[in-house]
Amino acid sequence: MDPEVWRWVWLVAAATFVVGEIVTGASFFILPFAVGAAVAAVLAFAGASDFWQWLAFVGVSLASFAAVRPLVKHLNQGTNPTGVGADRLIGETGVVVADLDPQAEKLGAVRIGREEWPAQAADGQLIVSGSSIEVLEIQGTRAIVRTINN
Repeated sequence: MDPEVWRWVWLVAAATFVVGEIVTGASFFILPFAVGAAVAAVLAFAGASDFWQWLAFVGVSLASFAAVRPLVKHLNQGTNPTGVGADRLIGETGVVVADLDPQAEKLGAVRIGREEWPAQAADGQLIVSGSSIEVLEIQGTRAIVRTINN
């Protein structure tokens, strides 16, 4: 391929990799290839042969990838935030508004903040209306609770 063409191929590749990185949510997986393509573009504009351009692309991409992985690992620590969706209720306290009776066909209900949730007792015991509870877990649309002493 004409050396003039490689300059633009590398620039377009670098831009495409950057856009791909942005579109995929900045996971830093595609970014090293953008850096490698940018270095290859600089070499192409400097008049380096195709061999050196490709060597730079592969070498810099691999080196960038190796350098970025520890950063990604560090940034991904604890990425499952607590308190998202229904899990935000775990540890919250509330009040039983309909008896939690394991013998009944229908689930009982608890009020947690402004929300009312179907619930059942974690230990399978009866919890009467008006009792204070703590949410231990959420299973689907059901709160698993235990009584707490006031």
